[in-house]
Amino acid sequence: MTHALQIDELEAARERLSEVRRNVSVVFIGDTSAIDLMLVALLARGHVLLEGVPGIAKTTLVKTFATTLGCAVRRIQFTPDLLPADITGTYVLNPRDGAFSLRPGPVFANVVLADEINRAPAKTQSALLEAMQERQVTIEGDRFELPDPFFVLATQNPIDLEGTYPLPEAQIDRFLIRILMGYPHSRDEVAMLRAHAVAPPDARPILTPQDALHLQSVAARIHVEDDLYDYIVHLTAFTRTHARVVLGASPRAALALLRAAKAQATLSGRPFVTPDDVRSVAVPVLAHRLVLVPELEGDARARQTVVEEALQKVGYRRAVRPV
Repeated sequence: MTHALQIDELEAARERLSEVRRNVSVVFIGDTSAIDLMLVALLARGHVLLEGVPGIAKTTLVKTFATTLGCAVRRIQFTPDLLPADITGTYVLNPRDGAFSLRPGPVFANVVLADEINRAPAKTQSALLEAMQERQVTIEGDRFELPDPFFVLATQNPIDLEGTYPLPEAQIDRFLIRILMGYPHSRDEVAMLRAHAVAPPDARPILTPQDALHLQSVAARIHVEDDLYDYIVHLTAFTRTHARVVLGASPRAALALLRAAKAQATLSGRPFVTPDDVRSVAVPVLAHRLVLVPELEGDARARQTVVEEALQKVGYRRAVRPV
């Protein structure tokens, strides 16, 4: 592929992504940075975890975003009595011929909306673990591929609310991005009341599964200089030696940061990654993966502070190359 063709393809991808953003903004009225981060996760083939108190339109945002993608969507409402088989599916006996047949669960979709994921205990939460990492599920020893693209949009309430269970560290690490959502600005809330006062606006499909795969392939081909690989590794290494961190960012986190930076460059319409692309996505990609000392456990702001400190203290230097 020539450079000129790549630029044309990149500009076309940027236009499609802008159209998706505008369509979602018709229904979700608020901080558009949440929409941009969800687009980053889509391009990077990652999953999204949205956290915030009830009633701030987390579910509205993920439902609208899923509708805009034009893909097969299934929703799972996590409750304390939800079983792993309710997510993955199971074999059931057909009384007509006495044979067992697979009844696939809601995980067999392009987009899975996991609503209030931390309302279910860890065993049920972990039913998504293999699906999120391997894009497959194993049922009674049989392996089944999931549709492509596959995208988990999960919401959770703050873990100090009654009836919630903290997500296992291994599962949190599978979410490419964590978005912390707060109460909207007063002017956004007024705009929301006006827009939803009579008939709530509806989103319409903008993309198709094939469009989503093409956009992901565009992001995957974004150029990255070797200096930025070093920068990303130094950022993650900083978190591993921090005094307030028990478990720092893993190599999987470094790979996630790289993919997210390439996606951010795609949104900006550039065929290459810059240090600012890395910095802009570092907090939502890295902060939720850190395990802090016991006295700071569960403090999302403290995790964010560690990543912000890494961005301040770890400098980026472009290597001098021979002419």
